[in-house]
Amino acid sequence: MSPADHHHVGPKCETDASLLSDAMSHSLQIVAGYRPLQRARDSRAARGSDTCAGAIADMLYWPRNKGLRTLTSLMLAVFTPLAALAATQGPVAPKTIPEVRSHAYYILDESASSVLAARNERIAVPIASITKLMTALVVLEAGQPMEQVVTINADDVRGTGGNGSRLAAGYKLSRQDLLHLALMSSENRAAYALCRSYPRGLRACVQAMNKKAAALGMSTAHFVEPTGLSSRNVASPEDLAKLVLAAAGNRTISEYSTSARHTVTVSRSLLEFRNTNLLVANPAWQVDVQKTGYIPEAGRCLVMQAVIDGRPVVMVLLNSYGKYTRIADAKRVRTWLESRSRVAAL
Repeated sequence: MSPADHHHVGPKCETDASLLSDAMSHSLQIVAGYRPLQRARDSRAARGSDTCAGAIADMLYWPRNKGLRTLTSLMLAVFTPLAALAATQGPVAPKTIPEVRSHAYYILDESASSVLAARNERIAVPIASITKLMTALVVLEAGQPMEQVVTINADDVRGTGGNGSRLAAGYKLSRQDLLHLALMSSENRAAYALCRSYPRGLRACVQAMNKKAAALGMSTAHFVEPTGLSSRNVASPEDLAKLVLAAAGNRTISEYSTSARHTVTVSRSLLEFRNTNLLVANPAWQVDVQKTGYIPEAGRCLVMQAVIDGRPVVMVLLNSYGKYTRIADAKRVRTWLESRSRVAAL
């Protein structure tokens, strides 16, 4: 029990208008006889007497057989002071931190360079396919022709063993298409082929990834391969925010990672791929760069930069326990930020 709870006994009551309306409606239905006896009891049981509306309903329930006059007097005695109190209170202050379910997170207001909220932000953890943002950075910085055709080969298949891919050995795609699929659809075989065809090969590519991490000040980051399938690819949420900012500054990465779908031609067939992040197709969101990720050791992950309430915000959400929790967490962070802005404007 918190210190505040020691000073409180009985039901907890918040005197906002919606709660009073709910309690009044519930009680009036009892008075008018609209609810059968059992339904009213069930409603009270589901509501619980530890809420304001439940407590008020409990008080108003017993006089039902005492007559309407007695009940009306009691209702006036109960609701008049509560309504007066509600009228004098300002808006409820937003929570100091967002209700994020991800195990680790980091929320950065880029415009003010200020950390808005964080949890476990300096602990290095597996980052799954968030890795591909770093892969994309070093591939683009190598300056290889983006229209050059790369053939998916047996090394790419072995390097992504145990992971499903629609890119079979022998398929030929441009480096541009491979990068697009790696960022948008998290295509592991595409990412592996990009790094394998890097100047001086796969090992040089991974070395460049670690060198780039050091240059960005990502002191907790370490990479052993380009896809994120290895749990030895690690970084802290704080360091991943640095990676997101670097990726957001690259127009190609921004464009490819946020496109909703992309179609490629392979072996005279068309293959359509879709974005792994549902928010990019949501018109209510302005996402500038994003990447999702998942392996069992990392859980569901999401990093992105989005414009919220007119300012660029970086979100790093790691190790979400449910399939849709990372998306729900992003929405919760947005709601929290917007509520803070509304209160600040008053």
